[in-house]
Amino acid sequence: MMSSSLPPGALDDVAVLMPAYNGHADVERTLASFSEESPVHVLIVDDGSTPPIVAPTLPNLSVEILRMPQNVGIERALQAGIDALAARGYRYAARIDAGDLTVPGRLAKQRAHLDAHPEVAGLGMWAQVVTRAGAPLFMLTPPATPAGIRRIRFLRGCFVHPSMMLRIDAVQAVGNYRAAYPAAEDLDLFLRLMERYDCANLPELGLYYELNEGGISATKRRRQIASTLRLQLHYFNVFNPYDWLGLAKNLLHFVTPYRTLQWVKRMLFAPRAGASQGSRES
Repeated sequence: MMSSSLPPGALDDVAVLMPAYNGHADVERTLASFSEESPVHVLIVDDGSTPPIVAPTLPNLSVEILRMPQNVGIERALQAGIDALAARGYRYAARIDAGDLTVPGRLAKQRAHLDAHPEVAGLGMWAQVVTRAGAPLFMLTPPATPAGIRRIRFLRGCFVHPSMMLRIDAVQAVGNYRAAYPAAEDLDLFLRLMERYDCANLPELGLYYELNEGGISATKRRRQIASTLRLQLHYFNVFNPYDWLGLAKNLLHFVTPYRTLQWVKRMLFAPRAGASQGSRES
């Protein structure tokens, strides 16, 4: 098994990419969760926050702020962030969102895997979904292999976006993040990446994902599902039964209330009594 240990300075070509709109306290709490043997570089794309976000001073982190002149939305904020990191010479962008917490050593593990697998352009990890207070709700355990991801790409979420590490040159080669599919900019990017590269997941916990009732999945849910359906139709493979099942699933999601779906997920994936569960408290 490959070691995730990297020599000092080995994360110099990696930058954490965090788009943020207000939520100033969440920004610092999220960045404070990074724990790596090497210094961590961070680019916060401040998407028109009022007041503007101030770079927190945290041990082992260097934080830069890229300020958008006004609130332009996460799609354009991420696009600007990728371009800025490319201009600064970074090779990898590690995504995270304000409010989520990362597992120690995540960046070193992902970078080591991407270095060993140059055909992989995007690498995610599993995530523990938690309440804002940190209580575990359910696990997100997407498939690990590129073949498994391609097969069920529309039946279930195959990537946890804030857990991803991306090859910046590959992201730019396929057209970067874009606003063509509002609230589904991540799926749009991953599908374009998988036309030319592989994408995969490390099958281990890498992120504590905060279930946020004010997040995109809740507040822009119908727009997100509509964009997902458009992507499904664009990439639809009539010979893949999972594409048919995924289409039916998203049509069902379109007419099912968000809170009902969250209740179903909690019933299906909530930790059982006596089961081993990680805690985000350390």
